[in-house]
Amino acid sequence: MSTIIFPNPRTHKFYDYVQVGSYYYDAHDIISFGGDLTVENLQNAYRQGIFPWHINGLPLPWFCPEKRAILEFSELHIPKSLRKEYAKTDFTFTIDKDFETVIRNCSKAKRRDGYGTWITNEFIKTYCEFHAAGEAHSVEVWDKTELVGGLYGVDTGGVFCGESMFFLRSNASKFALLHLIEHLKLRNSTWLDVQVMTPHFKVLGAKEIDRARFLDKLEETQSFNLKLF
Repeated sequence: MSTIIFPNPRTHKFYDYVQVGSYYYDAHDIISFGGDLTVENLQNAYRQGIFPWHINGLPLPWFCPEKRAILEFSELHIPKSLRKEYAKTDFTFTIDKDFETVIRNCSKAKRRDGYGTWITNEFIKTYCEFHAAGEAHSVEVWDKTELVGGLYGVDTGGVFCGESMFFLRSNASKFALLHLIEHLKLRNSTWLDVQVMTPHFKVLGAKEIDRARFLDKLEETQSFNLKLF
């Protein structure tokens, strides 16, 4: 297993397209291709604002998007109906109780582009190892003893980077996010990394910032040495 030396996202020249075989792929957000998916490489990547995202037919792409979605807790907007449902829910919440089941459920959700899940068996195995190393974390939502929703992500050195969510009951993944934010705020966290904007996060108040601003914000927050979990 080899260690990947990632380019500096601040100075790297990002190409618009990359040719693999006879096909060209959009690569303007990709900083590196290939290499081993290991705990060491994941840690090095996330601490620099980089994350892997499997795409069929390509050597493993590592992303550092030009436009990065973040959610500032001071700008969080919870729709009134969701706030009411969350306040009266009978669901219970845990953190890091069943990481593997959460990521396996997330892997069953299909991508919006129709190409299936990006959470491969290799991703599941390695992120479970990442969790065991104390770097990846999950939130679980329970209806009595049944797991009905959750999310997982990575502590990138004091900033939570969200990876994926799932729900088997209405609002369960949204409740998982609200519980996570409550948890993070108690530990003096003020924002989280959404990676790529989605309609759900946009409704909640997420915004996009450019790559340089994100990297500055990440580095500044890492300097506070917050202990999130």
